Amino acid sequence: MSKGNEAAMCVLVLQGGGALGSYQAGVFEALTEVDMCPDWVAGISIGAINAALIAGNPVEQRVARLTEFWDLVTSGVTAAAPQLGDGIRRQWNQMAAAMTVAQGAPGFFKPIWPPVLPWLKGPIGYYDTAPLKATLERLIDWDLLNDGPVRVSVGTVNVETGNFRYFDNREQRLGPEHIMASGALPPGFPPVLIDGEYWWDGGLVSNTPLDHVLEVEQERDLMIFQVDLFPSRGPMPLTIGEAEERVKDIRFSSRTRQNTDSNVRMLRARTAFKGLVAKLPPELRDSEEVRVLLEIARENRITIAQLIYRDKSWAGEAKDYEFSRATMAEHWLHGRDDVMRTVHDAAWMAQPMQQGTVVYDLTRPGATLPQPKKQVKS
Repeated sequence: MSKGNEAAMCVLVLQGGGALGSYQAGVFEALTEVDMCPDWVAGISIGAINAALIAGNPVEQRVARLTEFWDLVTSGVTAAAPQLGDGIRRQWNQMAAAMTVAQGAPGFFKPIWPPVLPWLKGPIGYYDTAPLKATLERLIDWDLLNDGPVRVSVGTVNVETGNFRYFDNREQRLGPEHIMASGALPPGFPPVLIDGEYWWDGGLVSNTPLDHVLEVEQERDLMIFQVDLFPSRGPMPLTIGEAEERVKDIRFSSRTRQNTDSNVRMLRARTAFKGLVAKLPPELRDSEEVRVLLEIARENRITIAQLIYRDKSWAGEAKDYEFSRATMAEHWLHGRDDVMRTVHDAAWMAQPMQQGTVVYDLTRPGATLPQPKKQVKS
């Protein structure tokens, strides 16, 4: 952590997004190279898998384990991608995605055989995720994940109640089933049984763990790197395929934007209340009701650096299940490059954190020196 923020907790927030998760791996690799190792990793879906690979390995082995995982799950399609223009590349990606649909992803999921018929009782999913369990058991030291220095939170939703929940290694011991539950996106993947209840992918309710981090930690200052895999902004679609991709981006990115904006509004309310209390007469200022509200209105200093995967023109609506080796490597390098753009001028990180919340979008097109997008001050 830089001198100006060395007392802050470093948090890595990882959104869901399937095959796009290799972008997060590239982000993490670059962060480690600039000594920004996280104290807390919160993830949903593929973000939960990456979080477990990070926290469940020693510092010096984390990038190697991420590399091993992504090399494994993309080993089904290892051919080089054509360099013949966006149109040909888009068709190649669609074929690679079709191969994933037909064959699954090695070490991750495989089609259930005989195929599931949706009108008959049976498996509640088209793919078997037993390969993922074996991969997680092999690549992760679960004692280190649960007892080590890095906090881990993974989001899930209860199939029967619809309630959203975070499983957290500071509250209970986590195992492969908790990580798999966070990534059990229906109808592709079946729900995961934990303590007598079935759980699905947390992205069904919220695709970003940012709200959980802000709700749980209200005392320590936070330096948050929020890694999003679906951009909220995009061009007007011109085809059905582009419309499907745009729908996916809006569906999985909107809650990220909503949660960030809600947090800023909440901090404004807390600041206004504290200003009002200062104007109260002593007999009201010392009342039990005011003391309770002041406890709620405590605010920490928060800096959120957003790292948002920006679509390539050839990506297409299948981008989250296109598990080719070539595309994975491109996503990974994209994540590395975005981090280097974020920290290329470290002045914003070296300065003392400002009271309230400051949000930076440092990967937007045309971004140069980091400038606050939103700011709340006391």
